[in-house]
Amino acid sequence: MTGAGGTFATATCQELQNRTDIPKIRAQILIYPFVQAVNLNLPSHQKNASSGLLSLERMVSFTLMYLRKDCSLTGDILAGSHVPESMRLKYRKWIHPDLIPEKFKQDYKPPLPASYIPQVHEEMKETFETRFSPLLAEDDVIGRLPDTCIITCEHDVLRDDGLLYKKRLEDNNVKVTWHHIEDGFHGVLCFLGYGIFSFPSASKIMDHIVNFIKGF
Repeated sequence: MTGAGGTFATATCQELQNRTDIPKIRAQILIYPFVQAVNLNLPSHQKNASSGLLSLERMVSFTLMYLRKDCSLTGDILAGSHVPESMRLKYRKWIHPDLIPEKFKQDYKPPLPASYIPQVHEEMKETFETRFSPLLAEDDVIGRLPDTCIITCEHDVLRDDGLLYKKRLEDNNVKVTWHHIEDGFHGVLCFLGYGIFSFPSASKIMDHIVNFIKGF
Protein backbone atom coordinates (compact mmCIF):
# COMPACT_ATOMS: atom_id res chain seq x y z
CA MET A 1 0.00 0.00 0.00
CA THR A 2 1.22 3.50 -0.72
CA GLY A 3 1.50 6.34 1.77
CA ALA A 4 2.07 5.97 5.51
CA GLY A 5 1.21 2.26 5.50
CA GLY A 6 3.79 1.46 2.81
CA THR A 7 6.50 3.53 4.50
CA PHE A 8 5.79 1.85 7.82
CA ALA A 9 6.04 -1.64 6.32
CA THR A 10 9.24 -0.82 4.42
CA ALA A 11 10.94 0.66 7.50
CA THR A 12 10.02 -2.32 9.65
CA CYS A 13 11.13 -4.96 7.16
CA GLN A 14 14.41 -3.13 6.57
CA GLU A 15 15.11 -2.98 10.29
CA LEU A 16 14.42 -6.70 10.71
CA GLN A 17 16.65 -7.50 7.75
CA ASN A 18 19.51 -5.53 9.31
CA ARG A 19 19.26 -7.22 12.71
CA THR A 20 22.05 -9.71 13.48
CA ASP A 21 20.48 -11.08 16.67
CA ILE A 22 17.62 -12.95 14.97
CA PRO A 23 17.64 -15.89 12.55
CA LYS A 24 17.33 -15.09 8.88
CA ILE A 25 14.06 -16.65 7.84
CA ARG A 26 13.32 -17.50 4.23
CA ALA A 27 9.83 -16.10 4.25
CA GLN A 28 7.91 -13.04 3.26
CA ILE A 29 7.17 -10.56 6.00
CA LEU A 30 3.96 -8.65 5.39
CA ILE A 31 2.80 -5.80 7.58
CA TYR A 32 -0.72 -4.89 6.64
CA PRO A 33 -2.78 -3.28 9.41
CA PHE A 34 -5.95 -2.74 7.38
CA VAL A 35 -8.16 -5.75 8.14
CA GLN A 36 -11.75 -4.68 7.44
CA ALA A 37 -13.82 -2.17 5.48
CA VAL A 38 -17.24 -2.83 7.03
CA ASN A 39 -17.15 -0.44 10.01
CA LEU A 40 -15.04 2.71 9.89
CA ASN A 41 -16.65 4.21 12.98
CA LEU A 42 -15.17 2.09 15.75
CA PRO A 43 -13.98 3.81 18.97
CA SER A 44 -10.39 4.21 17.72
CA HIS A 45 -11.64 5.63 14.42
CA GLN A 46 -13.42 8.35 16.39
CA LYS A 47 -10.71 8.91 18.99
CA ASN A 48 -7.80 9.07 16.55
CA ALA A 49 -9.56 10.40 13.47
CA SER A 50 -7.13 13.31 13.19
CA SER A 51 -4.10 12.14 15.16
CA GLY A 52 -0.72 10.71 14.23
CA LEU A 53 0.62 10.07 10.76
CA LEU A 54 -2.56 8.35 9.59
CA SER A 55 -5.84 10.19 9.92
CA LEU A 56 -9.09 8.41 9.15
CA GLU A 57 -9.66 10.51 6.04
CA ARG A 58 -6.12 9.90 4.83
CA MET A 59 -6.49 6.15 5.38
CA VAL A 60 -9.59 6.08 3.18
CA SER A 61 -7.89 8.26 0.56
CA PHE A 62 -4.84 5.96 0.48
CA THR A 63 -7.16 2.99 0.06
CA LEU A 64 -8.93 4.64 -2.86
CA MET A 65 -5.63 5.55 -4.51
CA TYR A 66 -4.38 1.99 -4.05
CA LEU A 67 -7.53 0.68 -5.75
CA ARG A 68 -7.33 3.41 -8.41
CA LYS A 69 -10.73 4.74 -7.43
CA ASP A 70 -12.04 8.29 -7.40
CA CYS A 71 -11.02 10.01 -4.14
CA SER A 72 -14.28 11.96 -4.24
CA LEU A 73 -15.82 8.80 -2.73
CA THR A 74 -14.02 9.48 0.56
CA GLY A 75 -16.94 11.26 2.22
CA ASP A 76 -19.45 8.53 1.33
CA ILE A 77 -17.13 5.82 2.61
CA LEU A 78 -16.46 7.65 5.87
CA ALA A 79 -20.23 7.87 6.31
CA GLY A 80 -20.54 4.13 5.71
CA SER A 81 -22.67 4.49 2.60
CA HIS A 82 -20.72 1.71 0.86
CA VAL A 83 -22.05 -0.99 3.24
CA PRO A 84 -25.56 -2.44 2.86
CA GLU A 85 -27.49 -3.19 6.05
CA SER A 86 -27.47 -6.90 5.27
CA MET A 87 -23.67 -6.89 5.35
CA ARG A 88 -23.57 -4.93 8.60
CA LEU A 89 -25.85 -7.49 10.21
CA LYS A 90 -23.90 -10.43 8.79
CA TYR A 91 -20.54 -9.27 10.12
CA ARG A 92 -21.54 -7.63 13.40
CA LYS A 93 -20.63 -10.93 15.11
CA TRP A 94 -17.01 -10.12 14.21
CA ILE A 95 -16.96 -6.35 13.75
CA HIS A 96 -18.82 -4.29 16.33
CA PRO A 97 -17.93 -1.90 19.18
CA ASP A 98 -19.52 -4.34 21.65
CA LEU A 99 -16.63 -6.74 20.98
CA ILE A 100 -14.01 -4.21 22.08
CA PRO A 101 -12.98 -4.08 25.77
CA GLU A 102 -14.67 -1.29 27.72
CA LYS A 103 -11.40 0.45 28.61
CA PHE A 104 -10.92 1.24 24.92
CA LYS A 105 -14.36 2.81 24.47
CA GLN A 106 -14.15 5.99 26.53
CA ASP A 107 -16.15 8.83 24.96
CA TYR A 108 -17.35 6.59 22.13
CA LYS A 109 -20.57 7.75 20.49
CA PRO A 110 -22.54 5.35 18.27
CA PRO A 111 -22.82 6.89 14.80
CA LEU A 112 -26.06 7.81 13.10
CA PRO A 113 -27.29 5.24 10.56
CA ALA A 114 -25.74 5.79 7.14
CA SER A 115 -27.71 6.08 3.93
CA TYR A 116 -26.73 3.17 1.70
CA ILE A 117 -25.65 4.15 -1.82
CA PRO A 118 -25.56 1.11 -4.17
CA GLN A 119 -23.24 2.84 -6.64
CA VAL A 120 -20.63 3.43 -3.94
CA HIS A 121 -20.92 -0.18 -2.79
CA GLU A 122 -20.36 -1.36 -6.35
CA GLU A 123 -17.20 0.76 -6.58
CA MET A 124 -15.89 -0.60 -3.26
CA LYS A 125 -16.86 -4.28 -3.54
CA GLU A 126 -13.18 -5.24 -3.79
CA THR A 127 -12.57 -4.07 -0.22
CA PHE A 128 -14.85 -6.81 1.11
CA GLU A 129 -12.74 -9.60 -0.37
CA THR A 130 -10.73 -11.48 2.25
CA ARG A 131 -7.41 -10.57 0.63
CA PHE A 132 -8.25 -6.96 1.46
CA SER A 133 -10.35 -7.48 4.61
CA PRO A 134 -8.97 -10.67 6.20
CA LEU A 135 -11.18 -10.14 9.25
CA LEU A 136 -14.10 -11.26 7.05
CA ALA A 137 -12.63 -14.73 6.43
CA GLU A 138 -14.67 -17.67 7.68
CA ASP A 139 -13.74 -19.56 10.86
CA ASP A 140 -12.26 -22.54 9.01
CA VAL A 141 -9.76 -20.18 7.36
CA ILE A 142 -8.94 -18.16 10.48
CA GLY A 143 -8.45 -21.34 12.51
CA ARG A 144 -5.63 -22.51 10.21
CA LEU A 145 -3.52 -19.40 10.72
CA PRO A 146 -0.17 -19.75 12.55
CA ASP A 147 0.82 -18.30 15.92
CA THR A 148 0.51 -14.55 15.59
CA CYS A 149 2.07 -11.46 17.13
CA ILE A 150 -0.21 -8.42 17.22
CA ILE A 151 0.98 -5.02 18.38
CA THR A 152 -1.56 -2.25 18.79
CA CYS A 153 -0.92 1.41 19.52
CA GLU A 154 -3.22 3.60 21.58
CA HIS A 155 -2.92 6.60 19.27
CA ASP A 156 -3.71 4.73 16.08
CA VAL A 157 -6.87 5.02 14.04
CA LEU A 158 -6.54 1.26 13.33
CA ARG A 159 -6.13 0.22 16.99
CA ASP A 160 -9.53 -1.45 17.18
CA ASP A 161 -9.04 -3.35 13.94
CA GLY A 162 -6.09 -5.00 15.66
CA LEU A 163 -8.15 -5.71 18.78
CA LEU A 164 -10.93 -7.31 16.75
CA TYR A 165 -8.46 -9.39 14.77
CA LYS A 166 -6.88 -10.56 18.02
CA LYS A 167 -10.26 -11.65 19.35
CA ARG A 168 -11.11 -13.40 16.11
CA LEU A 169 -7.88 -15.41 16.21
CA GLU A 170 -8.28 -16.33 19.87
CA ASP A 171 -11.90 -17.38 19.34
CA ASN A 172 -10.56 -19.85 16.77
CA ASN A 173 -7.82 -21.20 19.07
CA VAL A 174 -4.94 -19.46 17.34
CA LYS A 175 -2.17 -18.54 19.79
CA VAL A 176 -1.76 -14.76 19.94
CA THR A 177 1.05 -12.76 21.49
CA TRP A 178 -0.34 -9.27 22.05
CA HIS A 179 1.37 -6.07 23.12
CA HIS A 180 -0.40 -2.73 23.49
CA ILE A 181 1.77 0.38 23.33
CA GLU A 182 0.12 3.16 25.32
CA ASP A 183 2.34 5.91 23.91
CA GLY A 184 2.54 4.46 20.40
CA PHE A 185 1.03 5.87 17.22
CA HIS A 186 0.58 4.57 13.69
CA GLY A 187 3.86 4.70 11.78
CA VAL A 188 6.09 5.27 14.81
CA LEU A 189 8.56 2.67 13.52
CA CYS A 190 9.35 5.03 10.64
CA PHE A 191 11.34 7.05 13.20
CA LEU A 192 13.37 4.12 14.54
CA GLY A 193 17.09 4.93 14.61
CA TYR A 194 16.71 8.66 14.00
CA GLY A 195 18.60 9.75 17.12
CA ILE A 196 16.88 12.58 18.98
CA PHE A 197 13.93 12.21 16.62
CA SER A 198 13.36 8.60 17.67
CA PHE A 199 10.51 7.58 19.94
CA PRO A 200 10.98 5.09 22.81
CA SER A 201 7.83 3.30 21.71
CA ALA A 202 9.49 2.48 18.36
CA SER A 203 12.31 0.58 20.06
CA LYS A 204 9.79 -1.12 22.32
CA ILE A 205 7.77 -2.34 19.35
CA MET A 206 10.83 -3.62 17.50
CA ASP A 207 11.98 -5.49 20.60
CA HIS A 208 8.59 -7.21 20.83
CA ILE A 209 8.80 -8.23 17.16
CA VAL A 210 12.33 -9.54 17.51
CA ASN A 211 11.50 -11.50 20.68
CA PHE A 212 8.53 -13.07 18.93
CA ILE A 213 10.71 -14.18 16.00
CA LYS A 214 13.36 -15.53 18.36
CA GLY A 215 10.71 -17.67 19.99
CA PHE A 216 10.39 -19.83 16.88
